[in-house]
Amino acid sequence: MTVYALAQISIHDRTRYDRYVAAFMPVLLKYQGRLLAADEAPHVVEGTWPYDKVILMAFDSRESFDRWANSPEYQEISRDRVAATDGVVVVADGVQGRR
Repeated sequence: MTVYALAQISIHDRTRYDRYVAAFMPVLLKYQGRLLAADEAPHVVEGTWPYDKVILMAFDSRESFDRWANSPEYQEISRDRVAATDGVVVVADGVQGRR
């Protein structure tokens, strides 16, 4: 079942974050992840949103997400993201079939 990873972040060190972004796509693609959205100016429809950027990714399964997130390649580049941002990441299961 497809799973979606949603990150909402505030960036406080642009140089380190940009270094992470530059290395991100090859690692994501190596583990068959798909970047669906990455927006530093999302339109807030309701409520207050305290972050600078939203990122939405898809993976074929929770196991696929875990392989990517725990891979040596991602662990290496994620040091810059962790140091450069504050925020939250959630993983949610996709909906199977019609309801």
